[in-house]
Amino acid sequence: MTRESMEFDVVIVGAGPAGLSTACSLMQLAQDKEQELTVCVVEKGSEVGAHILSGAIMETRALDELFPNWKEQDAPLTTAVTEDEVYLLKDGDNGSKIPNAFVPKTMHNQGNYIVSLGNVCRWLAERAEELGVEIFPGFAASEILYNADGSVRGIATGDMGLTETGEQKDSYMPGMELHAKYTVFSEGCRGHLGKELINKFDLNQETDAQHYGIGIKELWDIPADQHQPGLVVHGSGWPLDKDTCGGFFLYHTDNNQVVAGLIVDLNYANPHISPFDEFQRLKHHPVLKKHLDGGTRVSYGARAITKGGFNSLPKMNFPGGLLVGCNAGTLNFSKIKGTHTAMKSGMLGAEAIFEAVASGCSGGTDLERYQDLFEQSWLYDELFRSRNFGPAMHKFGAIMGGAFNYVDQNIFAGKLPITLHDDHEDHAQLQPASNFTPIEYPKPDGKLSFDKLSSVFLSNTNHEEDQPCHLQLMDSSIPLGTNLLTFAEPAQRYCPAGVYEVVDDEENGGQRFQINSQNCLHCKTCDIKDPAQNIRWVTPEGMGGPNYPNM
Repeated sequence: MTRESMEFDVVIVGAGPAGLSTACSLMQLAQDKEQELTVCVVEKGSEVGAHILSGAIMETRALDELFPNWKEQDAPLTTAVTEDEVYLLKDGDNGSKIPNAFVPKTMHNQGNYIVSLGNVCRWLAERAEELGVEIFPGFAASEILYNADGSVRGIATGDMGLTETGEQKDSYMPGMELHAKYTVFSEGCRGHLGKELINKFDLNQETDAQHYGIGIKELWDIPADQHQPGLVVHGSGWPLDKDTCGGFFLYHTDNNQVVAGLIVDLNYANPHISPFDEFQRLKHHPVLKKHLDGGTRVSYGARAITKGGFNSLPKMNFPGGLLVGCNAGTLNFSKIKGTHTAMKSGMLGAEAIFEAVASGCSGGTDLERYQDLFEQSWLYDELFRSRNFGPAMHKFGAIMGGAFNYVDQNIFAGKLPITLHDDHEDHAQLQPASNFTPIEYPKPDGKLSFDKLSSVFLSNTNHEEDQPCHLQLMDSSIPLGTNLLTFAEPAQRYCPAGVYEVVDDEENGGQRFQINSQNCLHCKTCDIKDPAQNIRWVTPEGMGGPNYPNM
């Protein structure tokens, strides 16, 4: 069957904060100049916000520019930060509260809001549609289309109704081609089309290696007498060892709810580490337990985080399109925030695209104007000032790295005359399992700690089972032939959803590597951390994956 096609001025892949801000800004510019413009956003989730997961504390700088009257428009920013607490945990029972005067000022949150980023994106989508943007949820962009000269022409959505072996079912529907003058890729962290573009156009040839973390988050209902709306708690240390970087968060949002989570840097060396289980035992520490005791866990999710920052930013413009937001890596890790920076990157993209289209350009050109706009913006200045934060933590550890960052941020405002680098790829840091003692994690108690499968249930994750597996092995022999022997097959532990298992194969009298792809949370950790870079995450059928409420 021949694929149908549609023509737009701009196609945007991904209805996250970056993509939706690009769309809204484009239409605002078009209306101001009374110019007709067609803009479409495709989103693989079943609805806008279904795949959005973040802490999240939101700085409103970009939102203030995009919609200055956002309060009057009932934006879902209702819980202002009232208090910051930062802890260093020594062990499972003890920890120290760090005085605010000794906390890097980038981690002070006065004037910010605790939000559900999914709900913020739903609100942005409503504003975008009011401006005339067409949004297509449930359609996964699976393929980049190119012009004869190599420039990006648009994208194709994935075919629907294929069996696991690729045969057409009665319900088969071919994907659709969406052609555009310019295509904006805002897929979030480790977007699979973004990976292709970075490789095809050598966008990262002058940068440090990109770095990632895995963020695991839960939403809890807690007793009203424990609720402190606006309280923000951050910390580091236990249960992570001294060679593993990361930190936890706990935020009191509205409606007697608390969000809690753990971020683990994916450059860890010990293949026995399970980020999921580290988080489950973390919740038993008195600093977190006192907030969660007597509560009920109502949602769970996980997502990788692009955290390399300024030094790892690829070139974001290429012939026919742009990379924006976490697809490029605009998160400011010194603030543990990426929403405002993602939004601003999209707004700058909108400006560059509109200038080109308004001048009569037919598309396909390299939007070099974007780099000029970026370098002249507060986004560039903010990311530059935070360039040393991650490398310092990687090089010096949590305590000495924290001290360096205190001096860099609080005394020199991020303008120390040195730049630290970490050019080691995260997956390459994993060491043989024989170098470490296996970790015996406590059994979950069903009150504060839980197992993976009951957690995945709370994410509302669902995939059509009879479809091609979206977790592709480049070499099917590597999991058992190399990874199991050398690293005790770490996919069993770094995946926060129980997707990967090594199981006994009674029929063949050995073992087999089992992929439970229907459990996949679309976190992308496997695509990042597999030591052989043997797992390739691609989009499943549209509407598959988690359906996060209020996350």
